Amino acid sequence: MERNAAPCDVGFIGLGVMGKSLTLNLADNGYRVAAFDLDPAKVVAAEAQDQQESGVVRVEGCRDMTMMLGTLTTPRLVILSVPAGAPVDAVCESLLDAGIGPDDVVVDTGNSLWTDTVKREAHYRGRFHFFSTAVSGGEVGARFGPSLMPSGDPNAWTRLAPLWEAIAAKVDPATGKPIERFEPGNPVKEGEPCAAYIGPAGSGHYVKMVHNGIEYADMQLICEAYHLLRAALGKTPAEIAAIFRQWNEGVLDSYLMAISADVLDTWDEQSGGALVDVILDKAGQKGTGLWTAVSSLELGVPAPTIAQAVYARALSGQKAERVAAARVLQGPQPKVLSETESEALIAQLHDALYCAKICAYAQGFQLMASAAKAQHWTLDFAAIARIWRAGCIIRAVFLQPIADAYQRDPELANLLVDPFFAEQLHRCQANWRRAVAQSTLLGVPCGALSSALAYFDSYRLETLPANLLQGQRDYFGAHGFARIDAPEQQRFHIDWSAKGK
Repeated sequence: MERNAAPCDVGFIGLGVMGKSLTLNLADNGYRVAAFDLDPAKVVAAEAQDQQESGVVRVEGCRDMTMMLGTLTTPRLVILSVPAGAPVDAVCESLLDAGIGPDDVVVDTGNSLWTDTVKREAHYRGRFHFFSTAVSGGEVGARFGPSLMPSGDPNAWTRLAPLWEAIAAKVDPATGKPIERFEPGNPVKEGEPCAAYIGPAGSGHYVKMVHNGIEYADMQLICEAYHLLRAALGKTPAEIAAIFRQWNEGVLDSYLMAISADVLDTWDEQSGGALVDVILDKAGQKGTGLWTAVSSLELGVPAPTIAQAVYARALSGQKAERVAAARVLQGPQPKVLSETESEALIAQLHDALYCAKICAYAQGFQLMASAAKAQHWTLDFAAIARIWRAGCIIRAVFLQPIADAYQRDPELANLLVDPFFAEQLHRCQANWRRAVAQSTLLGVPCGALSSALAYFDSYRLETLPANLLQGQRDYFGAHGFARIDAPEQQRFHIDWSAKGK
């Protein structure tokens, strides 16, 4: 295939699963890409797939970074898709050696820790514009339309915006639903792009970190629903898949619910049964859920459902200990539920999952609001909810009502007190409580479902037992306490040992 002598629009470094998919997505949308990877085989593979899909040369493979920079229009735009951490810094230093300049923009699209992004922008200032864009959607999203969370220098965003808005997932403005595309060379031109400027350096990666924390919670909630249906009702994976698909036609409509049904419905030829039954129950994690939980603790913002999801993965990793404990520890005796009881539990579990998901999202948005205040960011939560409606892993039908809630009140203290969501929780909470109670009585763990309920109950109560806790702290540590009949900033302490009954 004859090479095109015209300069390329954008450089791309890192042609792994995500990088190659983003490169081909850019090519589909009319951009010529100069591509480089330390592994020459990945460069060849990207070129070959591009030519096979398009019949023309849209991706120019480069042997090194100097060659890549030399093929680009100036000022140059270079996108990185490399592992977070030291590899990002190594590539940036190599680009400096290769001749990157102060007018050029380098965009990190990896899962970087947001504080690292802040440091990098400051470190490279004056040598080139370091910019970041968090990407959600996995391989398919990257190839056909991801959700993009860019942050950093506004001038760099001005240059990058046309590319990101072109390749991003699109939403039908009339329905708020994703416009799906899975066909190479046929990009979606209409619709609202799921890409919006988030704010200063680091804010985009922080928002993506919280997105992943919500993702952890959402996945764990679905897994707990599956577990209860399996353990308490004896449903087969295929039967649970059918229930999930039915749920997915209503308020629980989401990408994670859809793929969970697909996973449960997959047959394993080797074992002659459901594939899920031969998958080892030890969950992996890459750290973003942990980062979210740690951030919530550092900021003093309750996110118990997200944290519980992280703990659940950690506990799943203790497989050998759990196998040994199963021989020693006993739970309730199994109980056979009647058909009526089973149908009731399925309905209760539906409402419990819905309410708990609302709480998980509420925790995530409140965490972002607190971080924004601490970092002096101005975050548009309605826009964030809108760009999560398509392309990303947590895309769900109720992201539109979340966007509507923040559109009505940009200063909303908590999603739970929005009139729409308050009504949903009031309507469904009785079934939520019954499902958690039934799960507990049957000995089926429901840490995420129950933590969300405790969060809801704690948030709705005017008075909590922290008054006793403050008394305890003053008793043993003389920490002092405030009184309800005095200004809160005024502190009191008493000699508890001198107090009689």
